[in-house]
Amino acid sequence: MGTVDLAAAARSDARNAAARASIRITEAHDVDTCRRLSELLDEVWGRTDRAVLAPEVIRALSHSGNQVSVAYDASNRLVAGTVAFFGEDDTGRHLHSHITGVRGDFQARGLGLAMKLHQRAWALERDIDRVVWTFDPLVRRNAWFNIGRLGADVSRYLEDVYGPMDDAVNRGVPSDRLVATWQVRQPWPPAGVDMGIDDDPPSALRVDAGMRPLVDGSALDAPRLRVQVPQDIETLRRNDPDLGAAWSEAIRETLGFLLRGPYYVSSFSREGWYHLRQASAPAATNGAGEPAEAQDA
Repeated sequence: MGTVDLAAAARSDARNAAARASIRITEAHDVDTCRRLSELLDEVWGRTDRAVLAPEVIRALSHSGNQVSVAYDASNRLVAGTVAFFGEDDTGRHLHSHITGVRGDFQARGLGLAMKLHQRAWALERDIDRVVWTFDPLVRRNAWFNIGRLGADVSRYLEDVYGPMDDAVNRGVPSDRLVATWQVRQPWPPAGVDMGIDDDPPSALRVDAGMRPLVDGSALDAPRLRVQVPQDIETLRRNDPDLGAAWSEAIRETLGFLLRGPYYVSSFSREGWYHLRQASAPAATNGAGEPAEAQDA
């Protein structure tokens, strides 16, 4: 499929996703919309002292040709927004997706997928092959969405990449992040994801009965292995900061350590497991000699 046809198909996918979520997505160009988006981001991240992104910064990014997209519901209420800008690394030009926020009462309604598919179409229409972003490795729902739903690749772990953060979501914990790379020219939806379910690999990290991290250092050199994260790290951090800190240390000690070596994330399961394998390890199968497929989302 040519670039023009692929972009057109991506735009159709984005429109369909927006329709299913009962929203309308458009680009933000005027000052008032940028102000409203800034206020939404502050609301989502619980920021009161200073803006997550100041309106004038959002306006400057939009004015200079970067992606600033917003979503409205049927009553014309701004309910979601994305800010992304062009970047470049040693593999070339890409779109860096800096932040996406969805109003709390609209989460789990398909808005996140609609915003991402809109971003995919936006990138392809500008001949961009990759969208890159970072996410907290301990937030299970984001890992599942990024890896399991979108099919993004994860191979890098960054320690405290943003330094201390003062918003309600990230306050008091290190800003360790995984780097997600979405190859937007790949077919949508993803054809299948290796779930690593054939050989029950050893666990380098798992959640014990008390929601504590249990590290097994002896598993850190297996060809294939797993790393588990708790179901709701955000609530756990609020209710037990010490336990939250223990999880931050454990994920850095295991997943962070592994991704500095020959390992990469091959999949993420609904049960909260990162499946990893060494670059030279064979692909998993479903027991019948065929590549294992992800569960339907």
